[in-house]
Amino acid sequence: MADARSGGAPTVLRVVLGKRLQDLREKAGLSYEQAAAALDVTHATVRRMEKAEVGLKIPYVEKLLATYGVTDQDEIDGFLKLAREANRPGWWHNFRDVLPEWFSAYVSLESEANLIRGYQPHYVPGLLQTEEYARAVLRAGQPHAPREEIDRSVALRMERQSLLTRPDAPMLWVVMDETVFRRPIGGPRVMRDQIARLAEAAALPNIRLQIIPFAAGPHPSMYGPFSIFRFPIPELPDIAYAENLVGAVYFDQRDDVSTFLEALDRMCAQAAPAQTTEALLGGFRKEI
Repeated sequence: MADARSGGAPTVLRVVLGKRLQDLREKAGLSYEQAAAALDVTHATVRRMEKAEVGLKIPYVEKLLATYGVTDQDEIDGFLKLAREANRPGWWHNFRDVLPEWFSAYVSLESEANLIRGYQPHYVPGLLQTEEYARAVLRAGQPHAPREEIDRSVALRMERQSLLTRPDAPMLWVVMDETVFRRPIGGPRVMRDQIARLAEAAALPNIRLQIIPFAAGPHPSMYGPFSIFRFPIPELPDIAYAENLVGAVYFDQRDDVSTFLEALDRMCAQAAPAQTTEALLGGFRKEI
């Protein structure tokens, strides 16, 4: 999956439909060039459609389905309906003034996943932050941003958190470094409130939190944070996400994702058991 700095990061439904188009083309025994000829475009356009790097133009989709031999009208209508939905902005589009294009893909993946795993060495994950903690983190990362922009970013982060309490809420399993609790963010009261929030979250059946203490020594992912998404959609593979100062990279190749999964599994083994998280949080809170 592409580096998302260019805005090429896909939404979930576009990924699914791209893979379905690829399957149909391959079953029809057609090359990229042959499919492109039917649309009078370059083969690169077909590739980009299959890789979810561009929106799906309805006339193109209709022509490709015909070219691939799809004749069942219900199947055609269903595909076109999904294509229109894929082109429709998600709820987060309302926050496009503060949402980088490269991160909009993350919000889409987060919204559709049934399992979200991750490692965070610096901060409490956004899905579990209090408003004041989120504001302090955002201010640190955007020291020159107007207050209104920070407020909008905080509102977006709070809106994202609603997925954890919806009826079909995903499983969230996060490993945090002890550094998260040793670095003061927002002052003592903000930190105490944030830790209390984590304790509440850890008690929920769909949230598992683990902490890697300093005493555990080095571990496989000391270089930085990452997330892994798993979906209840057969066409969609596990996707790993790694962020940097200017964008993010999304990985969906099996070997790449396996590297992230193996590192995370090893860190889970090194971290304190989830059953001890509440006690550890209580200890950190008393020390602040």
